[in-house]
Amino acid sequence: MKVYKKESVQHVNATLDECWAFFSSPGNLQKITPVSMGFEITDFDNQLMYAGQIIQYKISPLLGLKLNWVTEITKVKDKSYFIDEQRFGPYSFWHHKHFFEATENGVKMTDVVHYALPLGFLGRIMNALIVKNKLKEIFEYRFVKVDQIFNSK
Repeated sequence: MKVYKKESVQHVNATLDECWAFFSSPGNLQKITPVSMGFEITDFDNQLMYAGQIIQYKISPLLGLKLNWVTEITKVKDKSYFIDEQRFGPYSFWHHKHFFEATENGVKMTDVVHYALPLGFLGRIMNALIVKNKLKEIFEYRFVKVDQIFNSK
């Protein structure tokens, strides 16, 4: 199985408390996800993020096909980082780390995603042709939305 890595860094003009309050609320994920993904949270307990929290979604990444995706928040260190992992969904492996670091100008946010696709050779072709670009598009959209929310004050 080939494991891929996607990393992004964004500087946010906000306090660590403001940043953490936004990102530790799973309900805000929809606000920073492209509408074209058909992203919809179908079940979560309306609590702020905690280790062991299960979040269920529906997504439509390609051709309007609805897919179920279940993630678990596996680790949380308050105002420092959290990790979500796929339990069921389109990837054979998904591990997403979110880091938050206070700086003199606000907060440095770093995302590191490791992922793998099913179907061996076909999965590698799908990554090269579609998935890698789709993830890039999602993270670019997220960058713009986060910038609008925090840096346009």
